[in-house]
Amino acid sequence: MSARPDGGRQGSGREAPPSGRVVALDYGSARCGVAVSDPTRTLATPLDPVLRPATRKGFGRLVALIGELEAEMVLVGLPLSLSGGDSDQTRETRAFVQRLSDRLNLPIEVYDERFTTKLARRSGGVMAEDSRAAAVLLEEWLRTTTSHEPHPADTRTPEP
Repeated sequence: MSARPDGGRQGSGREAPPSGRVVALDYGSARCGVAVSDPTRTLATPLDPVLRPATRKGFGRLVALIGELEAEMVLVGLPLSLSGGDSDQTRETRAFVQRLSDRLNLPIEVYDERFTTKLARRSGGVMAEDSRAAAVLLEEWLRTTTSHEPHPADTRTPEP
């Protein structure tokens, strides 16, 4: 897994296929918001959050859900501080991403999630706020990856 010092995007080292479902996660130790794209990567749909994903049972439920959804890639929101630096929550999320990477044979990317919860609150809806935040994160990622515009948190250097 590669990471740049400024805390931007890191990946599992596996390349993401250009199509197929993407599962987005808004990680928190109490709840993990979940959203999934359609196979064409056009729509993002929030799902029920997974409770206590840091526990063995919760983590197992999350891994099983990712498999059931037939994900081709996992996107995890990275809670950077407003200044763009790491916080305790950022470090906990990075550890969670490493745990996912050790368990899944899928590409995993982290993506700056600043303001996704605030946007999810504004959007309202019946799904849990964590999952709406994961859907906002996924929509933003889908928009930037399909338009080929770099996201401010994308710190990967292009491969030759």
